[in-house]
Amino acid sequence: MKFAHLLAAGMALATAPALSQPAQLTPAGVPLAEIDRTTITDEIPIGDRGDRMTVAVSVGGNGPYRFLVDTGSERTVISRQLADRLKLTDGRTTLLHSVIGATSVQTVFIPGLKVSNSTISVANAPALEAVHIGADGLLGLDGLKSKRVLFDFKAQTMSVTPSAQRITEKVDGDVIVVRAKSRKGRLIFTEARVDGQTVAVIVDTGSQVTVGNLALKSRLMKHGLQTVPETLTIESVTGEKLVADVSILKLLEVDTIHLDRLPVAFADAHIFKTLGLDKKPALLLGMNAMRAFDQISIDFAAKKVRFVLPETGMLDDVRMASLEKSVLP
Repeated sequence: MKFAHLLAAGMALATAPALSQPAQLTPAGVPLAEIDRTTITDEIPIGDRGDRMTVAVSVGGNGPYRFLVDTGSERTVISRQLADRLKLTDGRTTLLHSVIGATSVQTVFIPGLKVSNSTISVANAPALEAVHIGADGLLGLDGLKSKRVLFDFKAQTMSVTPSAQRITEKVDGDVIVVRAKSRKGRLIFTEARVDGQTVAVIVDTGSQVTVGNLALKSRLMKHGLQTVPETLTIESVTGEKLVADVSILKLLEVDTIHLDRLPVAFADAHIFKTLGLDKKPALLLGMNAMRAFDQISIDFAAKKVRFVLPETGMLDDVRMASLEKSVLP
């Protein structure tokens, strides 16, 4: 069993070159979703950068550009190359907490960042090297905290709506809604278990693979954790690198959702310390797990995550999708 080159939350893809030109995908011509029969919101195409989701955005009326969607990042980030091209105004120097560590970075002011029908202005957005981001920028929690984000993996679209807005939509599969707690803007499932052990699970769409902390690894090693004789390299958006060990979880339970044989990378990642979870078993739930579902809707204000299960039944499809997205024969 050989693992693909995987990277985790808040990290760039080393194998994915940054975009030097505006992306060609635009929301134009994409069907509109009905909301309460009176309001419409764009469903915008999502692309892949090694299983990390990107969307087309505009900045000050220019674009479209490709931004990664990262619900595990506190800050919206823009590439230094794009910021220079758009002549964005420099901001103050700030401390950026990535998955690996804390780094002092230069920031800029992003005027009129538009994704779907939502437009925000971002003050003091870190401006980082495009080669480390792996895209033109990264859409973080500061642009999503009052929103509901719906990822439709079957249709390969994403929509962003105000959290308070009720949505009426038809789905083909069964639906499970899981309540979460919020910590520094991130949604965390506290009633979860891994191989029978209680664990905190952080929802992180910016993570290509699920990442566990060393406290969880230590706990699971006492219960027959299945290890893999390979490692993977984690690279942060600031260019720092960290080597992680790889294992296979027997069973992850979140509410009534069960995922088995889920690949996980174990590392002493800084993000767990930032959230005060370095001493307790914790996981960043990555895209290798999320893509097993037809849809995932993340409501930051209501602190709810809605999972739409595959039409053909849950467990077999979820098991295979969670494994095949991360493992090569």
